[in-house]
Amino acid sequence: MTMRRRTILGAGAVGGLLAASGSSPMASAGSAPDDRALVNSLHGGFREGYATVNGVRLHFVVGGRGKPVVLLPGWPRTWWEFHKVLPELARNHRVIAVDMRGMGRSDKPAGGYDKKTMAADIAALVRWFGYDQVDVIGSDIGAMVAFSFAANHRDLLRRLVLLDVAHPEQGMYQLTLLPRPDQTSHLWWFAFNQVRGLPEQLLAGRARVLIDYLCDNALVNHDAVSEHDREIYARAYNTPDAIRAGNGWYQTFAQDIADDDTYTPITAPLLALAAEPNHPYLAHLLPAKATDYQLTKVENTGHYLIEEQPAQALAHIIPHLA
Repeated sequence: MTMRRRTILGAGAVGGLLAASGSSPMASAGSAPDDRALVNSLHGGFREGYATVNGVRLHFVVGGRGKPVVLLPGWPRTWWEFHKVLPELARNHRVIAVDMRGMGRSDKPAGGYDKKTMAADIAALVRWFGYDQVDVIGSDIGAMVAFSFAANHRDLLRRLVLLDVAHPEQGMYQLTLLPRPDQTSHLWWFAFNQVRGLPEQLLAGRARVLIDYLCDNALVNHDAVSEHDREIYARAYNTPDAIRAGNGWYQTFAQDIADDDTYTPITAPLLALAAEPNHPYLAHLLPAKATDYQLTKVENTGHYLIEEQPAQALAHIIPHLA
């Protein structure tokens, strides 16, 4: 890996340490600071910036030195999903946490939410930074984009980490709208987010209701995503445009599945971390999707494992990236 150039559009000085719980000194319960204040709260010399690439303006947070690693968050999250692991990763890596197309302070265009286009956004951002190769960590929707990046931009990828999710594939068509009596997890939002126009009317200004529901049903320890964190995410998804854009990631699943059918197995070293509910699914899926992979179960966590078990996740991620 070589770096040709590095240009940062920065903002703000570095603030104090985050508390061990991940809460910030900037905001009391019920309030949410802006991204600049959040960036300033991170230990390790982080900055925020913007880059216009592939026709879309992307917001990112960057810090640390060393081999570059790009972090892609999930729904309904922003770059802040990784705030508990950013300082530790930045000890030996140049860390770039990205608000993808439609997320946070990045542009929310009318289209382009298929994962192939979103991966092209990230590839263009990597080149904008001047890197020949990067590691990529993706969570939830971000894991789908990370997998597409691996499939479509193999020359740019060194190592890949998927958090609890892989790329959309034909098996998604087998998901049922009506849960069985013994079904422990029901992905109703996969269908809800397909509906055009209605979610914006129902959720605009009330995103916190959705955030709380998802956290309370997906976390083993509900305090792992604090009141402060939930307000940050609610603020990010409270507008009709933000809700529409987030839904766009789901409304392109049919195209993503069609694209997946054309992909050959990923050859870059791949680490997948899974919570208990998704471990069997990934164990079934990955042998056909990757030639060099390791699947590890993260204990005592739900879907938001990088927030709920950051130390346990880092214990696997850091050796993989090394």
